[in-house]
Amino acid sequence: MREQRAGKLNQLERLLPEGLLVDAAWLSSHGYSPSLRAKYVASGWLEQPARRVYRRPRGQLGWQQAVISLQTLLGHRLFVGGRTALELQGYTHYVTLSRTQIHLHGPTKPPTWLAALPIKERFVYRNSAPLFGNDLDQVAFPALVPDHASSHGDQAFRDAGLRALPWGQWDWPLTVSAPERAILELLDALPDHESFHQADMLMESLSNLAPRRMQTLLVRCRSVKAKRLFFYFADRHRHAWLKHLDQAAIDLGSGKRMLVKDGRYDSAYQITVPKELDEAP
Repeated sequence: MREQRAGKLNQLERLLPEGLLVDAAWLSSHGYSPSLRAKYVASGWLEQPARRVYRRPRGQLGWQQAVISLQTLLGHRLFVGGRTALELQGYTHYVTLSRTQIHLHGPTKPPTWLAALPIKERFVYRNSAPLFGNDLDQVAFPALVPDHASSHGDQAFRDAGLRALPWGQWDWPLTVSAPERAILELLDALPDHESFHQADMLMESLSNLAPRRMQTLLVRCRSVKAKRLFFYFADRHRHAWLKHLDQAAIDLGSGKRMLVKDGRYDSAYQITVPKELDEAP
C-alpha cells in the first residue's frame, strides 16, 4: 500500500509541474480521489488557492500560471487578447500600462474558479465567436513540452493570429493574440470598453504589422466596426504596410455607423469619431 501511494505521488510530480493549477475534475480523471487529495493538501504536497482548485506549491501564484494551466493542462481554448496581448508584446510606448485587467478571449467562458484566485488582477472575458466565428476549431494550442517532431498545427495556429510567448523559468507557452489580431479585438471593444485615445496611440505604434497575416484576419473578421476603424486609424497614421493590403477584398459593409454622439463624421469609412481626433496625429 505504501508503494502504491508513493507511485501515485511520483505520477503527480510527473503530470503536474510545480506552480501550475488543475481542478478537482482533472485530478479525479487521473485517479486521485477526494480523500487522497485531502491527504496531499494536509501533507503540504498540494495547496488549494481556491475551492476545488489545486497546485503543487512553488512561489507566489500569478495570473500567467493560471492562464497557462487553462491552455495546456486543462484544455481550454482561451488566449490572452486585445489590450493585454498588445501590452505583453511591447506596444505600450505612449499608453499607461494598466495590467489590473487581463483580457481573455475564446469561444467558451473560463471556469468560475478563475475569479476566485488570490491574485490582484481581474480577468475580463470576451467571446471570440462574434469577431472571428469558429476559427479556433482546427487550432491546436502549444503543449507545455513542445513536440518538435510534430508541427502540423503550427500554420493553423499562426493563421488564426495567435502566438506563444515563453514565460517563466521553463519557458512555458503563454498563448496570446499576435498584434494583427489583438488590434482588431481592441477596436471591436470601442467605445464601450476601450477608449479612442488609447486605440489611436496603439495604432500609431503598430508600424511593423505583417501585411499577409493582417489581410487574412481582416477578410475573416466579422465586425464591420472593427474593420472600418482599423482602416481609419491606419490612414490617419500613414503606416507603410497599408499599401500592401487589398481593401477591395475586405467587406466593410454598408450604411453609416455612429460610434459616438456629437462626433465628427468620416465620409471615407462612414463612421462618427470623436472630434478631438481631428487634430493631426
